[in-house]
Amino acid sequence: MKAVVIRKFGDPEGMEVVDLPVPVPAPGEVRITTEAIGVGGVDAVIRRGTLAAYGFQEGHLLGSEVAGRVTAVGDGVDASWMGQRVWAFTGLSGGYAEQAVASVEDVLPLPEGLSGADAVTLGGSGVVAHFALDRARLAPGETVLVRGAAGSIGITAVQLAARGGAGAVAVTTSSAERGARLRALGATHVLDRSGEGGHDALSGFDVVIDVVGGAQLPLFIDRLNANGRYVAVGVVGGQPPADFGRRLMDAFRRSLSFATFSSDTVPGSERQAVRSSQFAAAVRGDLRTVVHKVLPLDQAVPAHREMDAGTVFGRVVLTP
Repeated sequence: MKAVVIRKFGDPEGMEVVDLPVPVPAPGEVRITTEAIGVGGVDAVIRRGTLAAYGFQEGHLLGSEVAGRVTAVGDGVDASWMGQRVWAFTGLSGGYAEQAVASVEDVLPLPEGLSGADAVTLGGSGVVAHFALDRARLAPGETVLVRGAAGSIGITAVQLAARGGAGAVAVTTSSAERGARLRALGATHVLDRSGEGGHDALSGFDVVIDVVGGAQLPLFIDRLNANGRYVAVGVVGGQPPADFGRRLMDAFRRSLSFATFSSDTVPGSERQAVRSSQFAAAVRGDLRTVVHKVLPLDQAVPAHREMDAGTVFGRVVLTP
């Protein structure tokens, strides 16, 4: 089968299309013939070598979520899965391929009317957005900033915050055109990447949901209101300064909170329940998915170039 692996950490050109054996599902797993493969920010972080200390090695097969049809089941898996069209989380590897395996606990049937591209745009990111806002305890009437709002996590977080009754939903983005698109999704205030905006810019935020991280993270800690909550859900912009915690301690009297969030810490049944609800909302049109571009699997390199250039709005999807 055709697959994409990392031959050398760093630039997108370090990825290579190779032929690999078709995977055999282990007990409790299913094999899926893929129709759509999500290209996520975590894929770019792994490709750059940022997470090498966590065991990722060159030769790694990228990809964490796919949509397609179940074509084989491992021991202990109900045969009724055969032939079903599904979304699946493959872990942090195995998705950039014509065939992928996943634990049946991480597989969800797709509702009629939801495309594979929409499923991999919403499946992983929607759950992160939902539980990050829950972790932040965003209450009706409060102000929230979504930092890095042009990606699939940010786009979903904007919509959920607006639907949840936030008093204001601010976003950071890189252009007026992107700002207009985010306003159409529920944003009320558009700021540039440094957090500055026009005359209607907010002075502070009750909640910050941050997909970016990076060197500017402390600047956004400074923008929290008293009792403000900051939830970091990604580091696509790199790690923050090692001493960023000093900003929290310097603001001791304002009772600020900082948390990281990974959906790995949420029980699988809860993730699947939220995901199923969001898929249904997308079919109804109550939750919008934004697919930036659909490219063939062998175009993973240009897909990652766009990710690195910051030109993606929504999610890039690969197809075998």
